[in-house]
Amino acid sequence: MRTELSIVAAPGGLPRIDAVGGLAGRHTGIDTVHLIGTAATPLGGDELHITIVVRPGARLVVRSVAATIALPGADTMVSNAHWHFEIGEGAELDFDPEPTIVAGGAHHHVVTTVQVAPDARLRLRERVQVGRSGEHGGGWRGDLLADLGEMPLLRHRLELGSGASTDDRLGAARALDSELVYPDDRPAWSATVDEVRLPLAAGGSLTTRTGSRLRPPALAKG
Repeated sequence: MRTELSIVAAPGGLPRIDAVGGLAGRHTGIDTVHLIGTAATPLGGDELHITIVVRPGARLVVRSVAATIALPGADTMVSNAHWHFEIGEGAELDFDPEPTIVAGGAHHHVVTTVQVAPDARLRLRERVQVGRSGEHGGGWRGDLLADLGEMPLLRHRLELGSGASTDDRLGAARALDSELVYPDDRPAWSATVDEVRLPLAAGGSLTTRTGSRLRPPALAKG
């Protein structure tokens, strides 16, 4: 299945939503959209293309009603998602959906590109759990490429689970909580080797937490 979703927010009106395939959006506030699954996706072989644009001066909050579950398909285990974000001058995006769960035997690859204006505001959060209870063999790879105007802001890749170069069922991470924030002038911070916030050279920060399981919501924010 091919899924295409476009959300465009502009000042003075509700965000425009166009959707085809297994993912849609619903207005839940003047500047808030919740993502809603309309079919079982991503399955192996599925392609998702999601574009979120916040026009200059607009504000958009994006959430989801439930976790996303990546499942293996009949012919292939690999599904792909392409997310593209544009945040214009003086605009603000707060993106924090429920986690993606990669079932045993599935492999989900995500490429996220971000274009943010120097005077915009952004919080982009991604949470991933490889394997449901008792499952092994799933894998996830994420590429995050962010630009601040014409300047590179971040180039980041992380792999979890089966197929990752650091995979080890006894100790390797199976969960990720990642948050890109711009602007952010807080200093570098680390609670453990698996929890770190790093300032970015062009401004902003990337906070990454890895472990065997995602934290419960009440414990997730440090």
